[in-house]
Amino acid sequence: MMVTLKKLANTGCTTIFTMHQSSTEVFGLFDRICLLSNGNTLFFGETLACLQHFSNSGFPCPIMQSPSDHFLRAINTDFDRIIAMCKNLQDDHGDFSSVNMDTAVAIRTLEATYASSSEAASVETTIGKLIEKGGSQLKRKGHASCVTRIAVLTWRSLLIMSREWKYFWLRLVLFMLLTISIGTVFTNLGHTLSSVAVRVSAIFVFISFTSLLSIAGLPAHNKEIKLYIHEQSNEHSSAIVFVLGHLLASIPFLFLISISSSVVFYFLIGLRNEFSLLMYFVLNFFVFLLANEGLMTLITYIWLDSFGSVLTLVFINVIMMLVSGYFRFISSLPQPVWKYPLSFISFHAYSIQGLLENEYIGMSFPVGQVRSISGIQALRDSFDISSAPSAKWMNLLILFLMAIGYRLVLLCFLLLQIRQRIVG
Repeated sequence: MMVTLKKLANTGCTTIFTMHQSSTEVFGLFDRICLLSNGNTLFFGETLACLQHFSNSGFPCPIMQSPSDHFLRAINTDFDRIIAMCKNLQDDHGDFSSVNMDTAVAIRTLEATYASSSEAASVETTIGKLIEKGGSQLKRKGHASCVTRIAVLTWRSLLIMSREWKYFWLRLVLFMLLTISIGTVFTNLGHTLSSVAVRVSAIFVFISFTSLLSIAGLPAHNKEIKLYIHEQSNEHSSAIVFVLGHLLASIPFLFLISISSSVVFYFLIGLRNEFSLLMYFVLNFFVFLLANEGLMTLITYIWLDSFGSVLTLVFINVIMMLVSGYFRFISSLPQPVWKYPLSFISFHAYSIQGLLENEYIGMSFPVGQVRSISGIQALRDSFDISSAPSAKWMNLLILFLMAIGYRLVLLCFLLLQIRQRIVG
């Protein structure tokens, strides 16, 4: 790779890269070298001349030692503790100059020697010529706009999610296996009055179990939040950029999961064969996953620990399942805590109710030869549900607001952390 970069540089290309402790072979490819310490130039010139410069300053490179290692050890203060531990070490000749040198003294000596050297004079002459020659004025573009940063972060999150098999690919496989399992267990229910209660059970199991399965994507959230915290501490990102970028990046993956799982479940269960009803089912499940993902991101940020986040999310999901209206009607729940506020913040309840309204509003079942009852009336024996035609859209709107609300809460937490850091 370094040979290729050198060939590119020889053609006139400017290559910029970072390297830590190059090997002897790579160091031999360098034509010129610049050594800096605390912002001060210790040497800038031909690579071979650098060895002579160190030797003239009283720090010759020991025999059988890499020049790059010698330069690094001579001017890097991180090695002071190691040098102090090795003061008593000696080689066969009773001298271990690479260990006994004092870093601070070496830096001052090398800087003073370079300032009076021919290499420094040559560099100053070259700089003077470049200044006289001049050039085109560089236009300062300033910082990237918020839209640009959101676009870049969204693209990066898309790449991370697509490469993180635990976040998307494993979840997609598990969702399909779970959906096929539920669908085959509840297959061929028919559209009779006696199948209503079983159909309610199938939808409840589908929504509840998929919400628990979504926790498999938690490790990817944990990585992205830790990456954001690191970038924000260096002022390379902002809270709103992270929240929007993460939201936009998750939409394609969640929609693919929702449409694949919904179609398989819809036709295995044998729900009403209407395209508009199928599209509502897909949209409802997608927004449900979006809300669940928002809750997952919020809990992950609060804990910053996979184990604590998993336990908390499992507990919250189980509580939401309890108050969703399946085990007991929402209107019959004990009002303190369980009905108010838990049943009202359970996105499981709004999703299940919307899907059931989508299936049974406008449907009727014959009872005897001359009488029939509506699908809503038949459903009310198994689930507490509204009969208004627009009720399913209201449930969808509430789900969407909850998906946005979780991210707004996350944004408040992120802004609060930034404010505390500034005040601190």
